[in-house]
Amino acid sequence: MIQHLKNKPLSEPEIFDMLIPSEKVAHVHLANPLEHALLVLIKSGYTAIPVLDPSFKLHGLISKSLILDSLLGLEQIEMDRLSEKSVGDVMDNEVPTIYIDETFAKALTLVINHPFICVLDEDNSFIALLTRRSILALVSKYLHQVEAN
Repeated sequence: MIQHLKNKPLSEPEIFDMLIPSEKVAHVHLANPLEHALLVLIKSGYTAIPVLDPSFKLHGLISKSLILDSLLGLEQIEMDRLSEKSVGDVMDNEVPTIYIDETFAKALTLVINHPFICVLDEDNSFIALLTRRSILALVSKYLHQVEAN
């Protein structure tokens, strides 16, 4: 029996309800200048955000550290590069992803090494984020319920 993120018991908990929909997720586009990406990251308070194209296809992640690394020159930080380079030039293509119909076990495995997972639909469009925090909160709730019984 294939278990889906939309199903409910702790082997497959209420992950669907824990997703942050794409409309509420801070993101940038491939062609945005690094200056814009840095502003979004600073204003949002996140260290990394998804990089999307206009049709909401996921292409990578951009982070403060990737941006700062791209500004390092031999002897100084070259701030003028912020407007010269685009997000697509600097982003990380290695993105932890899961499809909406995959198992909770896969999501749990991925969040061991990543603070969030990008959730995709069958067309590979970005539809939501699943955070480590929300998964750990659910596991904690489950463990407390088991102890109480």
